[in-house]
Amino acid sequence: MTQAFDLQDPLYKMMGLARIVVMNPEGRATLEYHAREEMCHSGGVVQGGFISGWIDAAMAHAAIARNGPDITPMSLELKVSFFAPARPGLVIAEGWVERHGKRTSFYEGHLKSPEGTVLAKATSTILLADRARVEDASKKARG
Repeated sequence: MTQAFDLQDPLYKMMGLARIVVMNPEGRATLEYHAREEMCHSGGVVQGGFISGWIDAAMAHAAIARNGPDITPMSLELKVSFFAPARPGLVIAEGWVERHGKRTSFYEGHLKSPEGTVLAKATSTILLADRARVEDASKKARG
């Protein structure tokens, strides 16, 4: 799938997105992030919200790869289990479809170190919302 994403987007920059490695139409995505010192709490450990966000984004990109750019993946439920601390430096988030539905799908993902150590795993129930409707509702909400 060919999909253009602006890596200078403020959200991508804040989250530390380095590059989107792969998005394939079978519903799989791999993204690389640079965990920064300012993302850490005591002891140089990356705060869990960033880890959750990285895996959530990988699963969302997998949903876009599977369903096309006319959907907006909206997380209905997200569960994250943390196995090992993430530290500043490169981390790799992967997401994939586990079960595909017409409007609701189930995705899984994990965050790994460059050496392949799984740092966290996640599952998500994702609503496949119509992108135009989501954007229209956002415009109305902002006035």
